[in-house]
Amino acid sequence: METLDLKKTLKYLYTPSARTFSIVDVPVMNFIMIDGQGNPNTSPLYAEAIQALYTGAYTIKFKIKKERGVDYPVMASEGLWWMDDMREFSVSRKDDWKWIMMIMQPEIVTTAFFAQAIDEALTKKGQPALSRLRLERYDEGMASQIMYLGPYADEGPTIARLHQFIRENGFISSGKHHEIYLGDPRRSAPEKLRTVIRQPMRKV
Repeated sequence: METLDLKKTLKYLYTPSARTFSIVDVPVMNFIMIDGQGNPNTSPLYAEAIQALYTGAYTIKFKIKKERGVDYPVMASEGLWWMDDMREFSVSRKDDWKWIMMIMQPEIVTTAFFAQAIDEALTKKGQPALSRLRLERYDEGMASQIMYLGPYADEGPTIARLHQFIRENGFISSGKHHEIYLGDPRRSAPEKLRTVIRQPMRKV
């Protein structure tokens, strides 16, 4: 059985410092994705999307383990968040947010393999949102990030400092606000949640 140690290989992207901001060049990677809009705290669409995302991810993992003899960890869920006018993007306007939820996939996951796995999951689980999943390569490029510790509702000051760091280093923000959820809010106290907060950027 071959094992892909994704968490070790991608440690610099998924376990940044919580003390200092860092600049990373994010490589192009595969993700299973699902789109939506609205407040993640109140939207049924969001809850359905997360359920479908993990169902798909685990179905793919076990299918690859069985058929290809390759094992790997299911990675953390990630969210891309934005508004049509990013100058208005604010934690106080979550009802207006658009989002893409996603989970990174190893290169061994092909489009054909993905389609077969999702068809199997639909047959077994019957979750309608599974049909909205897609496999896509995401090219984020240069970005700044930090590990945030605490409840999601209190991220605002850290996000503001991240954007200030970007400006002070001669960059401007570009692309979508990105969060990687390393904790499970169902099992962890809010103050112990770990979230990677990332913002793509480019030179002025």
